[in-house]
Amino acid sequence: MSLETEARSVDLEVDTLVVVWADEHVSRFGLVELRRRCTCAQCRELRQRGEMIWPKPGVPETLELTGAELVGGWGLSLRWNDRHETGIYPWETLRAWCRCELCTRS
Repeated sequence: MSLETEARSVDLEVDTLVVVWADEHVSRFGLVELRRRCTCAQCRELRQRGEMIWPKPGVPETLELTGAELVGGWGLSLRWNDRHETGIYPWETLRAWCRCELCTRS
C-alpha cells in the first residue's frame, strides 16, 4: 500500500468524515456525499436505475453515522442511521474521491 492510500487517522467532525493519510494529505467527505456514493451492490443498482439512494421515505431526516469499522487494511465500513451498513469504502476509492484544491488541480 502506498502512502497515498494508507490512512493514518479517520475522524468525524459534525457532518464530515476526515481522513488523514500517511503522506499527511487531508481529505474531507460530507456524509451525504458518502452515503449517496456507497459502493455496495444494492446502491450501485439503485444508481443504475436512476433511483435515489438517500433520502428515502421512512428514514431519519438528518443523516448520521452510527458506527464505523476498519476492513483489514483495505478500507472502511460505515453504518448509517438509515439502517444501511453494507458498503465498504476502499482507501484507494476514498483518496480518488478527494476534492480538495490540491487534488482537483492535478
